[in-house]
Amino acid sequence: MKQSLTGSISALAIAAAGLLPPTFANAEDYTKYGIDSDLPGTCNYASIDAKDYSGETLNVITHAIPVIGEPTALHAEQFAELTGAEVNVVHVPFGDLFQRIMIPFQSGQNAYDVLFYASLWIGDFNRFLAPVPEAYTNSSGMSDVTDSFKGVATWNGQMIQYPMDGDRHYLKYRTDVFENPDMQAKFKDATGRDLTVPATWEEYNEVASVFSGFDWDGDGELNYGSAEVAKRDDLMFSAFISRAAPYAKHPDVGGGFFFDIETMEPLINTPGFVRGLELFVEAQSAFPPGGASFGLGDEIFSFGGGQSLMSYSWDDAFIQAQQEDSRIRNAVGAAPLPGAKEVWNRKTGQWDNFEEPNRAPYMTWGWSSAVSKDSKNQEMAFDFLCFFSNEANTFHDLQIGRFGVNPYRDSHFDSAFWQGLGWDADVADSYVTTLSEMEQSANRVYDLRVPGVGQFMSSMANGVAEAMAGQKTAQEALDGVAAEWSDIVDRIGADRLREAYANVVVLEDN
Repeated sequence: MKQSLTGSISALAIAAAGLLPPTFANAEDYTKYGIDSDLPGTCNYASIDAKDYSGETLNVITHAIPVIGEPTALHAEQFAELTGAEVNVVHVPFGDLFQRIMIPFQSGQNAYDVLFYASLWIGDFNRFLAPVPEAYTNSSGMSDVTDSFKGVATWNGQMIQYPMDGDRHYLKYRTDVFENPDMQAKFKDATGRDLTVPATWEEYNEVASVFSGFDWDGDGELNYGSAEVAKRDDLMFSAFISRAAPYAKHPDVGGGFFFDIETMEPLINTPGFVRGLELFVEAQSAFPPGGASFGLGDEIFSFGGGQSLMSYSWDDAFIQAQQEDSRIRNAVGAAPLPGAKEVWNRKTGQWDNFEEPNRAPYMTWGWSSAVSKDSKNQEMAFDFLCFFSNEANTFHDLQIGRFGVNPYRDSHFDSAFWQGLGWDADVADSYVTTLSEMEQSANRVYDLRVPGVGQFMSSMANGVAEAMAGQKTAQEALDGVAAEWSDIVDRIGADRLREAYANVVVLEDN
């Protein structure tokens, strides 16, 4: 065993957090690292323990603690202990992370060997990243990564990001309310129809409206229909994409969701996106107090803490609800995002009607990692990422909601694993079925992932916020966004953006 680590998290701090016991066992006992046992795999504990990087330094930049930052610190500590490397970990708030990575790239500084960041920034970062070597693309962990998340890590046919997380949006709901005869009767009286898990966004809004503003779970506190990420500068753009996707992503029309890839004309103000925004604006009536300013953390704890009937976004709210100390544990279910029975066909310029709702699963931006092409320690850097995401570490990290590591391998869709954590079989089944079926969809939506993506998303968020605040109609707001997007295209260059956008379209038109 070798040990050396500097950075913002010390071994004692990690031990105090209950993540790493402060005393070490013998060399063969890897359970001291908080895992049940070392698992077979290319970069398991035994194989990394055999490496000797004594006297070498690895510089890592990652997100602030806890999301991604905490597992980075934990696995850096472990890697240093096993290999003798000195591992420097720098934690940066999300709002500063892009620039803290990009500025050294642009100035030619070799500041960091390993980078953890939002995967949609690949459009800006790709030219600064080292391709993942064949030894790692053929590793046991990589062979199990789903095709969609291998695709997210790939640029122009070459893997340049290292998969270590998988993100998507889906519906979360309180099964104890939906299955309650009294609540079913209340809904039938109010609407004239049976209470069912929403299959369209119109149904979602209707259910949320009926179950907002009264104590439907008997805990003495008022409950509400829907918790959504609606704060302009806190990932609101992703919530809007989820709502607009089934109206704007026609299963028979390829060639771009955000843009027409042939012309690079923005599609953001076409009728499907407008319909999604109109329903987003309408949904505010069923938000909890202050819900129009909810960020991701608020959404997590509103649904995960039992305040709201439904939510949709990343896994975190569902995992929060399923923590051992949660009062609503095993009283929740997962389902696909609601769909649309009317879908805008931009080729014909008209709405098409669907008997079964059109679904457009949203594979949202998630965390990814990479190695700088200027790193002088690329082998050690890739060893670290391979170790970070090895089988034992990933199964450990999936169980801790605040870590931000979500299923991205086929083996993660095993209901038995989640049942082993104390989840009821029906809860675990709904979760793995919902996630795994998204991997099979031929009508998925992905994030933009082009140069200047931050400019496009900021513009979108500003426009959506204007509509949500009642300052503009949905059409007016998105017309403004489309005009700004056209200006951004002109500044960056349509050809450059088209070449990058092709990497997204090939995933969506699979």
